[in-house]
Amino acid sequence: MDEYDYTARKDTVAQAFAERFGAAPALWARAPGRVDLMGSHTDYNLGYVMTATVDRDTWIAARPRADRQVRIGSLNVASSAAFSLDMIEHDDDAPWTNYVRGVAVALQEAGYALRGFDGLVHSTVPFSSGLSSSAAIEMAAAVVFAAVSGFDLDPVQMALIGQRAENHFVGVNSGILDQYSSALGQSGSALLLDCRTLTHRAVPLNPSLQMVICDTRAARNLTGTEYDERRAQCEHGVRLLQRAYPAIEALRDVSLEQLAAHCDALPEVVARRCRFIIEENRRVLDLARALPVGDRVRLAKLYADSYAGARDLYEIGAPSMAAMMDAMLAAPGVIGARQAGAGFGGCMIALVECEQVVAFSAAVERTYAAGTGIQPRVFPVTASDGAGLLAF
Repeated sequence: MDEYDYTARKDTVAQAFAERFGAAPALWARAPGRVDLMGSHTDYNLGYVMTATVDRDTWIAARPRADRQVRIGSLNVASSAAFSLDMIEHDDDAPWTNYVRGVAVALQEAGYALRGFDGLVHSTVPFSSGLSSSAAIEMAAAVVFAAVSGFDLDPVQMALIGQRAENHFVGVNSGILDQYSSALGQSGSALLLDCRTLTHRAVPLNPSLQMVICDTRAARNLTGTEYDERRAQCEHGVRLLQRAYPAIEALRDVSLEQLAAHCDALPEVVARRCRFIIEENRRVLDLARALPVGDRVRLAKLYADSYAGARDLYEIGAPSMAAMMDAMLAAPGVIGARQAGAGFGGCMIALVECEQVVAFSAAVERTYAAGTGIQPRVFPVTASDGAGLLAF
């Protein structure tokens, strides 16, 4: 299947749908993956994130059912499942379906009356890589449920539904970043997201810059791992700092000067976590000024500082990330490079001179493979529109 030929992709999915369910799909939903250009772990600290959708997405071909059964399959993985909307339980045999189940639970808890459907998923978002494949399937599922059940879903509400599904059903205590990006992405622009107010403004991407994803092929699994620990450490820091500054509600409200003045009151590891988040928030706002004008010097420093802070202060690095960072920085045309997503492996992001993308990609693949024995995936991406129905 040619993932970039929409007609060929549609034909392949439609044929597989008919073979599996005995009829043609009646509607198609899509939702994109995303990458943070700056703002690692700032979302659950109610801070700022510079985020962009990518032109890798998740499709769900669907057909409404007359009952409250959901039958869901995938062209990416062998497992499939069926469940009743009247009794939704976790599925350990097909765990990817828990994202669909969680959205159904969250929608019903929010008062929406749901109808069942038959659905077939196909995704071009790499799994467990930091490009938010989970948010993409959550947002695509929310679009399908709204369409087959006959109600409208505001994009911000849809993002909140997806976050609730991830937090309370799947079991990842994540912020709003991934779902918001996938739901409200904008073609040609990054989004400067304010995670407290759940508002954003578009930040144009300078046309001389190309976003390039460098996938280490080192999988991440954030359920019950260091992700929750980092969040708890930040919340601990806020509670301790509130003794001196009762008005603060999150690390977004704390200045570096305030942190320095009371650093001794915090455990050393908590102080390091807090420092990274406070500095990262500043970098997001600085990036909003540097990105549209393509300020190479400023971009390089912001990206270098973000990666160093993530590695040394927040400790979300991995050997595969260090190897990929070395490969990216040694490649022609690179302007800046850093972690993508939550870290602990997965994807990295580079800003590259447009005319050097082919040479950059070849050099990164060669250098990383030689150093690790792993063949990476390196591909340019562009910002795409957020989740919605596909019209063919």
